Amino acid sequence: MDPLTQGLLGAVAVRNSGNINAKRGTVLILGFLAGMAADLDVLIRSKSDPLLFLEFHRQFTHSLIFIPLGGLICGLVLYKLMGRRNTTLSWQQSVLFCTLGYATHALLDTCTTYGTQLYWPFSNARVSWNVMSIIDPLYTLPIAGLLILSVRKHWRWTAPLALFWVLAYPSLGWLQRDRAEAVGYQLAASRGHLVRSLEAKPSFGNILLWKIVYRTDEAYYIDAVRVGRKPKVFTGDSIPLLKLSTDLPWLVANSRQATDIERFRWFSQGYIALDPNDPNRIIDIRYSLLPNELDALWSIELSPDSPDSAVSYQTHRADGRAKLNQLWQMLTH
Repeated sequence: MDPLTQGLLGAVAVRNSGNINAKRGTVLILGFLAGMAADLDVLIRSKSDPLLFLEFHRQFTHSLIFIPLGGLICGLVLYKLMGRRNTTLSWQQSVLFCTLGYATHALLDTCTTYGTQLYWPFSNARVSWNVMSIIDPLYTLPIAGLLILSVRKHWRWTAPLALFWVLAYPSLGWLQRDRAEAVGYQLAASRGHLVRSLEAKPSFGNILLWKIVYRTDEAYYIDAVRVGRKPKVFTGDSIPLLKLSTDLPWLVANSRQATDIERFRWFSQGYIALDPNDPNRIIDIRYSLLPNELDALWSIELSPDSPDSAVSYQTHRADGRAKLNQLWQMLTH
């Protein structure tokens, strides 16, 4: 999720933790900052290895086993920075509140599609529940408003209500995801396709419109479904499965680029394909601004003439405003 939502959840966890002896504002700041801290792993990068950050983002800092250590580090560092301004705050309280805030981060990230190594170091599987978009104002704004009211107006009921919304919205997203997947299976059956795997993924900023991706023996099929009172399908496109031997016949086994392709496959949880517009580009088909399209938000660029060189990681954001207008039309019409 976005850093603001992560911080707000950390603050909500602290605000609902019971009696707070230290100054309320300081304590909420501790929870807010600790709620964002796990994403400091984005600083792990390498100019010589463009895919390194994909391996470490949402890795050890986001694992369940790291929560006590993450809370301890945040608590001690922030106590050093803020404790002198609040003599009623002990270092033990700082660690406790920071641990509460830190604990919310990985679980919230797992609600998205991106994938979180929740069980590291026991497993490097990227866990994703696919119940919320990485940015969703309908989730974030009510939490922010209720938390502000609980602090400014001292209304006790708003903090538990914020906690309720923190849990209720992903639960609703879970229900919507299951409804979308059911429509996806019906759509595949109507086409006579044998489904090998199928997932529904939330589109940008909502849990009403979903991206359906299913795999047959030969291709991925991408469609969108709006799961309101009556489901509506927006037909998409298909793309062949990536077959290295035929799509990239020049690729040398065990070369740097062959290894990087497998690293990108792992990051994308298998949802990769050859870009139909560029034979040297492999795309992650999970993410696109419009849920029934193949216009990927990121990809890797290969170099056939240099099989032992690192691939190039690329992001794509063309025509964002026009596509957001189309997304709005799909949501409302």
